[in-house]
Amino acid sequence: MKKKISVLALASVFAAGSAFASAYRIPEQSVDSTSKAGANIASAEHADATYFNPANMSWLANSWQIEGDMSYIHLTSVDYTDARSSTLNGSTKEENFLLPQMFLVSPDFNNFRFGFSITEPFGLAKRWDDPYPRAFANKFDLKVFEFNPTVSYKINKIFSVAGGVRMLYSQATVSNNLSSIPGSGGTTRFMDGDTTAWGYNLAVSARPDDKSNISVTYRSNVDLDLSGDVSFGPGYIRGLKALKTSGNVTVEAPAVLAISGSYTFFDKLTVELTWDRTFWSTYKNLDFHYATNIGPYYGGAFGAVSPRNWEDCNAYRLGLSYKATKITTLMAGFAYDESPAPDSTLGFELPDSNAYLFSLGARFQVTPQMNLGLGLLYDMKTDRSANNLAAGGRVDGEFTNSSAILATVGLTYTF
Repeated sequence: MKKKISVLALASVFAAGSAFASAYRIPEQSVDSTSKAGANIASAEHADATYFNPANMSWLANSWQIEGDMSYIHLTSVDYTDARSSTLNGSTKEENFLLPQMFLVSPDFNNFRFGFSITEPFGLAKRWDDPYPRAFANKFDLKVFEFNPTVSYKINKIFSVAGGVRMLYSQATVSNNLSSIPGSGGTTRFMDGDTTAWGYNLAVSARPDDKSNISVTYRSNVDLDLSGDVSFGPGYIRGLKALKTSGNVTVEAPAVLAISGSYTFFDKLTVELTWDRTFWSTYKNLDFHYATNIGPYYGGAFGAVSPRNWEDCNAYRLGLSYKATKITTLMAGFAYDESPAPDSTLGFELPDSNAYLFSLGARFQVTPQMNLGLGLLYDMKTDRSANNLAAGGRVDGEFTNSSAILATVGLTYTF
């Protein structure tokens, strides 16, 4: 029988890393999606369509297409200023990551197309070293890899449908240090966990003519049931022994619905408008158990149920693509992304807020078979204040200076 490990620690991994979408979701997974601020659904026209809108594979050129991308992510330091005392202030560490992606689309086989993608849709990290914040989010590190085979079927010249199977493999490392919290005994916790989980995705694409496209995509919720080993440190309480145990926790990767439309003006400028909704409202509580009885001291520090009560949230995206020359395509994007976390449960593990995203990019047709691309995106989080002490939270202050930079380079080859 599966036991549960601290959701307070492990679920926070998912909430801590990404600065590119609501909570810990990372929509930008290719050159085009980075360049157009995630507005790459109806207008998806390269191999990355297998991930973003597999129904659009029906409209691609009848050849094999493969794309390999690499994304560099820089997360700035987030500052916390406490309203009670400057001794409770803190700042996160800056973070830098490299994330590879791969996309493959087959030629047409009797109106069927097949695709495959490898992406990293969730995760990253958050580290607080200052005494007060580190008690709740000393270090969280999460890696989630998604392997997604898809198939599309062209019903006729106007309609295409598609579906796929999602396999998510996740790894997580968590540590907490309560040495600065009165009454905690200075206890610590360290955990490693991993899991493999399954889901699905669906898509439909309608193309009334060569200039317009209306698409709907859906990615299912996936429960990530992370299992691992846990160790507790004795802190400075006399007679308290270190403890090792094991367990797991089920944390969801939320469902996402996107409705998107694009239109091409003058055979050069393609404009896409996309609305997507991330279904976070099922994330109500952090409820955790361990494989063995962890006793009153460790249980008092790491054993309480913590409410989250997240809300479904929306993102609004605008993407532009302009064919400047026969070999050069310029791209730009803008998006407004809502945070799902209410003030009452805002914490150091997720100093999240609404965000504005700005992006630029370009593609170059180097040879008839080879295309090079580059995309840049700047994510600017709004400052956020909260006081949730009366509700059992830990925050009475303001989070500021949260932002991120994403750069993606990629190579597409057709044969």
